[in-house]
Amino acid sequence: MTTFEQILKRAESLPSVTVAVAAAADHEVLEAVRDAKQHGIAQFLLFGDQDKIKEIAAEIGLELAEEEVTHAKSVQEAALLAVTAVKERRADVMMKGMVQTSDFLRAVLNKEKGLRTGKVLSHVASFEVPGFDRLIHVTDPALNVAPTLPEKAQITQNIIDFCHSLGNTEPKIAALAAVEVVNPNMQATLDAAALSQMNRRGQIKGALVDGPFALDNAISLESAEHKGVTGPVAGQADVLLVPDIEAGNILYKSMVYFAKAKIGALVLGAAAPVILTSRADSAEAKLYSIAMAVLQADYTKRR
Repeated sequence: MTTFEQILKRAESLPSVTVAVAAAADHEVLEAVRDAKQHGIAQFLLFGDQDKIKEIAAEIGLELAEEEVTHAKSVQEAALLAVTAVKERRADVMMKGMVQTSDFLRAVLNKEKGLRTGKVLSHVASFEVPGFDRLIHVTDPALNVAPTLPEKAQITQNIIDFCHSLGNTEPKIAALAAVEVVNPNMQATLDAAALSQMNRRGQIKGALVDGPFALDNAISLESAEHKGVTGPVAGQADVLLVPDIEAGNILYKSMVYFAKAKIGALVLGAAAPVILTSRADSAEAKLYSIAMAVLQADYTKRR
């Protein structure tokens, strides 16, 4: 699937999921809830300020049954109630509403009620960029601050499984650095080369992994050819594996604010799909993230 409309159409053909939303009292969040229900891809359990949720729902034409809304005294309590609903299998997916990422993730990682699996959790932001013939997936722009090589290997496996859920059976993954050559003084280039070799040796499977790449020769065939960078990933990357959270966060926001890209975002590696978008992201971005979570949930059930 190369567009969010294709992902949304695919989600419409699958069984709907139940999404537990933490701190749902927000216009953009509830507009996404309304649109997802209209598309028939999800049902919802909403946790947060009950009066405010109902007030916003009335303003935007979202009809809610009493059992769909649970009052929480704080956003932290809302996050714990949402993750408990998923843990108890009353919901299939957890979604971040108007709550800080740190509070949301604290609930996801809660030792008793959270969604830990023993794997490294990682974040993917998927972008539909004007002028590109494919979705571009950026990982990890939100969770892992300065991942080690073993952590990058797990992040890579997470994104491979995610791409498979979208129907891309052999994604092209570019491990990014500032330059496209190995420099012993630049750890990102050493890690990228190691990941590439791990892929060649069969330690990382289900994708083509190469690097290091600079951003230009990872996504532009013209740039790759001009610089003499070759291989099946060069200029054709589906996935941009960033070296650290600073690079990923800047790239994420550049895509949204400079490139005007459409976006969807998830946390990977948890016991259930977790929707993690920025509080500033649009209702459309949150809807696309819900659709991605539907595909992820279906893929997990079929594995």
